[in-house]
This record gives sequence, structure tokens and C-alpha cells, in this order.
Amino acid sequence: MKTAMSNNSPGATDHDGKSIWKFLLSEMKPKGKFITPFNIISIPVMLLGLALIVIRFWKGIGAITNLTQEIPWGLWIGFDVVTGVAFAGGAYVLTFMVYILNMRKYHSIVRVTVLNGFLAYLFYAGALLLDLGRPWHVINPIIGNSFGTSSVLFLVAWHFLLYMIAELIEFSPAVAEWLGARKARKILSGMTIAAVIFGITLSTLHQSGLGALYLMAKDKIHPLWYSEFIPVMFLVSSIFAGLSMVIFEGSISEKVFFKQISEKNHQAQKSIIHGLAKICAGAMFAYFFLQLLVFIHGQHWSLLNTPMGFWYLLEMLGFVLLPMLLFIVSYRTHNLTLIKIAAIITMLGVILNRLNVTVIGFKWDMAIRYVPSWMEFVVTLAVIFTEIWIFRWVINRMPVLRDSPTWVNENM
Repeated sequence: MKTAMSNNSPGATDHDGKSIWKFLLSEMKPKGKFITPFNIISIPVMLLGLALIVIRFWKGIGAITNLTQEIPWGLWIGFDVVTGVAFAGGAYVLTFMVYILNMRKYHSIVRVTVLNGFLAYLFYAGALLLDLGRPWHVINPIIGNSFGTSSVLFLVAWHFLLYMIAELIEFSPAVAEWLGARKARKILSGMTIAAVIFGITLSTLHQSGLGALYLMAKDKIHPLWYSEFIPVMFLVSSIFAGLSMVIFEGSISEKVFFKQISEKNHQAQKSIIHGLAKICAGAMFAYFFLQLLVFIHGQHWSLLNTPMGFWYLLEMLGFVLLPMLLFIVSYRTHNLTLIKIAAIITMLGVILNRLNVTVIGFKWDMAIRYVPSWMEFVVTLAVIFTEIWIFRWVINRMPVLRDSPTWVNENM
């Protein structure tokens, strides 16, 4: 057996079947310190979340949630799915910038962004199963049964499935490099452009498609958040939502995985964040302008002097206009700290907007309002923590943040 190792990758090449399994088994072992503040907090939450999930499937969805026949969609749809998919939008935006617009300076963060997007879709699809009263019927919207092939739910279901496959193909060269599979890496790398184009198309469709699901709820959503342009708003907001997540996640990864990032990429980080701030500012200006047009056209002036009107103003002024101005100022002054603050405020604003549409502003006039149970929050945190654990596991083993093995360039 001939084995070749690279200083840039923990993977090995030319394995036979036995050595591959030994390699995979060795990769399951923890790397680095196990007793950390994050592990101490996340492990009990994940264990409790797992127990609650068991109870949910054993006794039914009503055992741990406050969902009812009148309010069948709650926190798990509003946050885990609708909000989470918006934050995963950075993958389609960055791949478009790098592979279509040829903006090469962002190439170093493409893999980690695609990984984050893929895991987000994978886990939020799993969270969707938790929200279904009869999870075994999840096949219905996929095959069009009881819905029809012209329904929005049918389209969104297929967009989800196909986009996860596209992202897996986009990320698969990193897996091949980890395993040292040179031939597979060459084949998978050749499929990247096609997967990117396919994935971008799907993303623009399902980001707006999630908004289109709520077009049928005109009488249920507060007028300040309902309009026929919800799909457009969801699409535009996914641009700055995704890129704000890239800024936030990249800032954390740079500190946590500092040793894996090359000096060249460390130096490029400031320029990358600076460029993303400019794009976020432009996208937020477009979003704010469109929201202003919708508001004026809807003639909702009288609704502003109400509790929900004040809440709407907080969202638009405090979590859209303010971070937009912060992005503009920080871009002009090259203030990276201010960019990161603007990104965090933007993320909070996106969460607020999605929950306003799906939970807070949904059937706002009911005598008894839906309030998520503590168990719904725990399961949501457990899903997020599990995703972070897998994200960390992949980063520590595959060439995501660090450079590819030397043999990749030799074969090109």
C-alpha cells in the first residue's frame, strides 16, 4: 500500500478499503480541548433537546409546543426555517460573486460559506419535520399529492431538495481533498460551475418562494407586513441577511480557527469584510426604498399610531435604516468594528422581520395569542448547537479555511 500525506491536509491518498475505514474512525476522535465554555453550555442543551424531540414524536407535537389548529406554524417555522434560510443566503450570493462575476478576492471564504449554507438547509429541513403533525406525510408536497404541482409548497419543497444537492456538489471537492481522492476531486471540481449556476437559480426561486407561501394569508397577517411584494422583499433581504451572517461567522472563525487560516487570507480578511459592507449597504438601501414604496402605496399612515405601528417603525428605522447608515459610514471610514456591529444589528433585524411576518404579526388580533413554550426554544437551541458542532468538526478536519493540499495545484 502506498500512502501520501500532505502538510496542508489531514487526509491520505491511495487508501485501500481497510485503511479508509481506519482513517475515518481516527477522524471521529475529538481534536483540541474538550472542556470548553461552549461545550459545557451546548451539551446539556442538546441532550435536553434530544429528550424533548423523543417526547414530541412519542406523544405528539402538542406535548411540547403551544401550537394549535388555528396557529399550526410557530417558532420552528418562523425562526428555524424562514429566518434560517435567509441567513443561508450568503452561499448563493458569494458563489455568484466569485464564479459568475469573477470577484476572486472573495474566493477564500466561498467554501466555509457554502458549508454553512448546506448545514443550515440540512438542519432546517430536519426542523421542518418536527413541525409537521404527521412527519411521514412530508412526501406529499414533494410529489404534489393533495397539493398539486402548481402549488407554492410543491415548488419550495423541490427547491429545497435540489439546492441541498447543488450545495453538496459545490462543497464535495473539499471532502475529496480530505480523503485524498485525486480522481474524484478532479471530477467533482469540474461539476462546480454547473452546480453553482443551478444553485443560484434555485436560491432566487426559493428565497422568494418562502415569502410567496404567505401571499395566501392576507386576512391573517397585519397590513403593515403584508403586501403582494412579500416574495420580492424576502429575496432582497436574503442578500444582506446572508452577507451579514458571513461577516459575523467569519469574524468568529478568524478567532476560533486562527491557526488554520494562512497569513495571506488573514491579510485579505479586512478587504473582504470591507467589500461585503458595501454590498450590504446597497442591498439594504434597495430594501428600505421598496418597503417605503409599498407602505406609501398601501396608505397605512393611520396604522403607525398604534402599538403594532410603533413596532413596525422600530423594525424599519432601528434595524434597517440604522444598520444601513452604519454600513455606509464604516465603509467610508474603513472601521471594521463598526461593520461587525452593523452586521449584528442587521441579523437581529432580519430575525425580527421574519418573526413579524410569521408569528408576531400573524393573527395579531386574536384574543389568545400564540407564545412559544420554553421547550420550543430549547429544541431550537439544540438544533443550532448541533449544527455548530458539525460545522466545527468539518472545519477541524477538511481544507475549508486552510489551503488545499499541494497535490491539488500539481494536478491542475
